[in-house]
Amino acid sequence: MHIIGRASDEPGPVCHLGNYRARDGSDGAPVSLDVNSPHAAVVVGKRGSGKSHTLGVVAEGLAQAEGVAPVVVDPMGVFGGLEDAPADGTVHESPTVRADALPPSAWPELLGLDPTGPVGSLVWRLAADEDSLADMLAAVEDADAASETRRAATNHLVLADSWGVFSEDGLSPESLCGPTPDVLDLSGMGETPANAVVRVVARGLYDVRVADAVARLPWVLVDEAHAFVSGGDDGPRAAGSGNEPAGVAEPALRTILTRGRAPGVGLVLATQRPSALPGVAVSQADLRIVHRLTAGPDVSAMAAADPTYFDESLTARLPRERGCALVVDDTTESVHDVRVRLRQTPDRGSTPVAVAPDDASETME
Repeated sequence: MHIIGRASDEPGPVCHLGNYRARDGSDGAPVSLDVNSPHAAVVVGKRGSGKSHTLGVVAEGLAQAEGVAPVVVDPMGVFGGLEDAPADGTVHESPTVRADALPPSAWPELLGLDPTGPVGSLVWRLAADEDSLADMLAAVEDADAASETRRAATNHLVLADSWGVFSEDGLSPESLCGPTPDVLDLSGMGETPANAVVRVVARGLYDVRVADAVARLPWVLVDEAHAFVSGGDDGPRAAGSGNEPAGVAEPALRTILTRGRAPGVGLVLATQRPSALPGVAVSQADLRIVHRLTAGPDVSAMAAADPTYFDESLTARLPRERGCALVVDDTTESVHDVRVRLRQTPDRGSTPVAVAPDDASETME
């Protein structure tokens, strides 16, 4: 069995990914991913190509590996099957976090305020001085600011409170570092509060590893990653990519992406829009799992990171079948054609159909 991402024959936990795809389309030898060391990975593919399925396979593999702690960011509510055996994970529906775990400097951005303006500055000061959102709201009236500024700050903080994501009993990073997967089901909240949750969780997991406060190596798996790390400060990319502004979660995820290896935090970003990711997300990834892509900007975004040891163009090697992937491994400087295995837990990300295949013949008759 070949282990992608591992440069030697050293022992250690692995994630069974699937099988090599032979030239005639048949399955070859089994292939796994190294999970003994932290990796930065991207999983990309157009809608329906198997991207989220592959993320679920990686989560299952991490669940069965020793010494790691997988945390799945689930903005679409499709990874609930990980609570079943053999993963035996925990699904946190509409999870909450502590308000004081979000950096004070992030609060103006979270609320769409200019941090240098009077309202943004006041919110920043309140976040720095108080321990909870309730305390921030209570402190507004006594703040040294004009009445209209206090009123505007109150309105914005009330909006944040209405999201229901800030609680003194919010998730702690230590509680997410157990042996089974933790799935953060964010499907019931908007993009802005979801970004707040991911910012706090991702940074918290990084910080507890820097402080050596937990033994397990956390892995953060993010589906629909373009909603959390899009845009950034890399400048414009291909036309049509959107070049959206970065999400509130982006600084924490970027920290793991660029500096997570030393403290031992892995990251997997999955998206159907690789052209919407900052360039650093692709260039810093030492594992790139590429499913079928057809949009020009998306193909160009991945091809821009073609390694020198890749003697063919990415476009020529792109998979055409659902569930097949081209895996670029920078650790061993190799490229692999893989068919991703079936899930062991229920895959709740399958597309609904109006008529099930078993009923189609009866309908046609």
